[in-house]
Amino acid sequence: MNFTDKLNRAWVAQDSLLMVGLDPDPRRFPRELAGRSDAVTEFCLRIVEATAPYACGFKPQIAYFAALGAEDQLQDICRTIRERHPDLPIVLDAKRGDIGSTAEQYAREAFERYGADAVTVNPYMGRDSVQPYIDYGERGVIILCRTSNAGGADLQDMRLANGTPLYLHVADQVARVWNTNGQCALVVGATFPEEITQVRRRVGDMPLLIPGIGAQGGDIRATAQAGRTAAGTGMMINSSRAILYASADEDWEQAAARTALATRDAIREALRDGA
Repeated sequence: MNFTDKLNRAWVAQDSLLMVGLDPDPRRFPRELAGRSDAVTEFCLRIVEATAPYACGFKPQIAYFAALGAEDQLQDICRTIRERHPDLPIVLDAKRGDIGSTAEQYAREAFERYGADAVTVNPYMGRDSVQPYIDYGERGVIILCRTSNAGGADLQDMRLANGTPLYLHVADQVARVWNTNGQCALVVGATFPEEITQVRRRVGDMPLLIPGIGAQGGDIRATAQAGRTAAGTGMMINSSRAILYASADEDWEQAAARTALATRDAIREALRDGA
């Protein structure tokens, strides 16, 4: 089963478009994990178990693990997710962008070391920098298009000679030229719902990874209505910190579960209202 098939099945089976991000920050861990050598693994896996009923997948952000020297723990976490929740996709949020043999190594890292179902990549260096990921035809390649940060406009809103914004040129390029295996998706931030609408019009039913709700303040209703497909799916709407750190007290797992459930249900309601 390729990434797109797995994602489509997860949307239906889970009845959820919520992607739960894994951004471990020991400074914000519950007190019971303080000082433990396995704190990162324990925290992430308990979050996974608490939120799995409400999620369509998990998105570990590699920088949070690498900064802690916890790449081996990330490897263990990904393996455990595959064992316990084999139907839920793992998206490695790495935003890699390099050429030639270096890109080949990054692809091996994502898909062979961590066993991710998909990885985020930066298209700035062009098709040959993305090709090593595309060569893993059953894995997903999620390409930055219109990111959730305000500074993204510095380049992404620049207009080509024909008047097309750069982010829409990226969307066109991916949808029409790069997506030869049907494995590509795009990153479009929830903080820019009008841009989500424009991208959706350009790319049809291609999946969109949408960060920016929760701690970044993106509006769930506007996001869901802008990015939905005719089938009412098409989105991996990510929330990380709002779920992970809903509480640092003894109820932290229950608080994460409640927040994930509430977020999933808010997305569902927004989809119903926009139907």
